[in-house]
This record gives sequence, C-alpha cells and structure tokens, in this order.
Amino acid sequence: MDETEFWALIDSTREDAEGDPEEQADLLIERLTRLDPDAVTFFARHFESRYNRANQWDLWAAAWILLDGVSDDAFDAFRCWLIGQGREVFEHAAHDADSLADVLEGFDEELDGDAEDLGYAADEAYEQLTGIIMPDLGLPEPPEDPTGVSLNLEDDAALAERLPKLWDRFRG
Repeated sequence: MDETEFWALIDSTREDAEGDPEEQADLLIERLTRLDPDAVTFFARHFESRYNRANQWDLWAAAWILLDGVSDDAFDAFRCWLIGQGREVFEHAAHDADSLADVLEGFDEELDGDAEDLGYAADEAYEQLTGIIMPDLGLPEPPEDPTGVSLNLEDDAALAERLPKLWDRFRG
C-alpha cells in the first residue's frame, strides 16, 4: 500500500461515515480486513508516521483552541482525528497549524477532534486477519515531546498570537 492508496482509504471511509469518527474507524477496519496482512502493516506504518509527524506544539495549540483545552490523551485522539480528515487538511495543518482556520469547513466540539479509534483500526484489522497482534512497524522512536517552539497552552494571549486565524475564527 502506497501513500496514495493510504489517503484514498482514509478519504473514502470518512466520506462514507459522513464525518463520524467512530463510524469511520469501523469502516476502516472492515475495508482493511479485505486486504492481506502486509497491506494492513503498510497502512499502519503510514498512519503511525503521520501521527508522529503531527506531534507538534502548534497542533497541540490548535487542538487546545478548537476543543477549549486538551490533555495529553485528548491531543493523541486529536492527531488521529486530523489524519482522518484526509491528506489536504492533514498536510496543511502539519505545515501550518493556523491554516486549519482556512481548510476546516466547520468544527463541532461534540463530534470533531476525537478519533482515538482510528489509531487502532489497523491493529484490529491485522488481528482479525491473522489472529496475532501486529508486529513492530520498524519506525524510529518518536520524540517524547512535541516538536517546535513550546508555549503555555493556558495563556490565551499566547495562543491568539501563535495561531491568530484559528483563534479569531473559533475563539475570538
């Protein structure tokens, strides 16, 4: 499975789930179990690579703005949700978190921003296919701390300064 196929699977499941992250995870498991275990492993590598790439201070600040505060675990779920939004949204956000103000059509705190189950979809599919847990993906260990310049997430002024478009659209 190459990168294009990975994103096509993310996009088709999001569209078919009409944006519901839990339904998207269920559809993803269903579709991954139609593939061979190697393809599922490649999917997992693509997902994990993007999940690690999204571990950025600016994206944590974006999650904080959108969700009115997030814990470490909630930020993990936000990163899964961000991947689930597809290549365009993910790439814009990974390059410039403030661009989420431009690429998100809307944001519902009750539905959006939390897609923890997407992070487990490949593991679940692999286990269903093989009866064993997925082997190590062979990816480098991610850094413990987010990349980029840290900031006090509880400082509204710092958040507004770091991500002005996102702040103005969703909190201003």
